[in-house]
Amino acid sequence: MKSDVIHVTNDGEGFDQALAQAEAVARFRDLDHRGTLHLRLLTEEMMGMMRAMTGEREADFWIEGGDGTVDLHLAVQTPMNAEMRKKLLSASTSGENSAAKGVTGKLRDLFEQFIEPENGNLPSDLVTGMDYAYAGGDFGTLSVAAGLWSMNRYKAAVKEGRAPVEDWDELEKSVVAKLADEVKIGIAGHDVEMVISKKF
Repeated sequence: MKSDVIHVTNDGEGFDQALAQAEAVARFRDLDHRGTLHLRLLTEEMMGMMRAMTGEREADFWIEGGDGTVDLHLAVQTPMNAEMRKKLLSASTSGENSAAKGVTGKLRDLFEQFIEPENGNLPSDLVTGMDYAYAGGDFGTLSVAAGLWSMNRYKAAVKEGRAPVEDWDELEKSVVAKLADEVKIGIAGHDVEMVISKKF
């Protein structure tokens, strides 16, 4: 199942339609009140990240589902050449963005850096353990060789002590980290895409 694709911009265009789409999917999937609320909250968080992006940003939002899982997609098309792809797919080992506060803010910052990396480098932190959260391989229906960030790998890095203990507090306070089963950010073709997955 794939929903309609909603065009959204960071000035709020399409946000209401995205929320309506989430509620339509909840009805289609026959989710209970709690499930519907969770799907709506995750959509709101995704739209909040979109609104916080700098510059004029446009993206496509849609929802896919199957086997008890619902995936929320946000894809931004960006001009991509071989050199830019190479830079995007190699994570920097230095640099932090102190302006990105909390897990949601850091996710948004990471997503934005994938779209338009400063000096061709990605931030290495997503609270310091970010480099441990990279993996190649399957990205839902997308196939990427590298440059895929995973929230579950990040959580594992925090639990295993490869990232600071205070990062766990941020994870526990985050709506996305509490409700989502996985968040992935990756590159596929000319798209930089975020996928939030929730099992119902």
